[in-house]
Amino acid sequence: MEFTIVFQSILIITMMIIIGAILARTSPLNNETRTLFINMIVNVAMPCIILSSIFHVDMNEDMFRKIVLVFVLSIIINVVGIAMGWIFANLFQKGSNRTREIALLSGLGNTGFIGIPLCAALLGPEGALYAAIFDAGVDVTIWTVGVVMLQKNRKFALQTLKSMINIPTAAIVIGLFAAFFNMKPPEIIIGLTDRLAALAAPLAMFYIGMMIMGLQRGIVRQSVPQTWVPITVKLILLPIATIFMIHLFNFDAVLIQTVLIQSMMPTITLASILFARYSADEQMGALTTVLSTLLGLITIPFMVYIMSLFIN
Repeated sequence: MEFTIVFQSILIITMMIIIGAILARTSPLNNETRTLFINMIVNVAMPCIILSSIFHVDMNEDMFRKIVLVFVLSIIINVVGIAMGWIFANLFQKGSNRTREIALLSGLGNTGFIGIPLCAALLGPEGALYAAIFDAGVDVTIWTVGVVMLQKNRKFALQTLKSMINIPTAAIVIGLFAAFFNMKPPEIIIGLTDRLAALAAPLAMFYIGMMIMGLQRGIVRQSVPQTWVPITVKLILLPIATIFMIHLFNFDAVLIQTVLIQSMMPTITLASILFARYSADEQMGALTTVLSTLLGLITIPFMVYIMSLFIN
């Protein structure tokens, strides 16, 4: 992988975030605009990235095996990150009552909003497909391990599985089903999904830029001391652990690169929404997301360089 391509992609992402911050000056992020952005990204752009990737990749038995492997690796990496966050929170922030939030913020990455568009830009349709499958593994982790940790009674209810039934997941299932039976849609549909897929990265970065401008200084000062553990684990320790783990296996190069890049992603954007739903600290979730995204613009190229030393 060309390091200059990674740097250029991160630079473009940075510029998009800045544009989002500028937009927030005239149109501040409120509940209505927040819902609109999330709906456009999650329900339109991301499913189209998934479908576009599937339409442009030749499916065979070997490819389906790789897809299953990526899904399993995703869940393993997510759980390892959560465990690392839990351990470090208990070691360095013993008096904190935010251990469960810290653990989840340490393991769950922004593999959808940033990861899928970035892998599509760096690795093409195959990388985008693997990235989408990795993101599906993150969703499974969120609505199983994550929900159990956030609930006070710590019980898993089958109704939480309903939250996993969403449009991106449906796009994966429908796309893979069509690919398995070698069903190709008309060219006009392929062209439409290609164009709508291009909306994912700009919309996601605009949203993050607007989130940055919406943070209150008092909340930032109060919550920053509790964010260094999840940010350190998510951006540095978990990617390094993943590099060493993946290096032990002889996997396909694109698969390895996709899994490693996804492990480097900053904290999940929807953390604040998830925490609000289960009466956790949503402000800490939002702040960690923003800070880790900004720092990720520096750490991702560095981690990609470290990755290249092991792969090449």
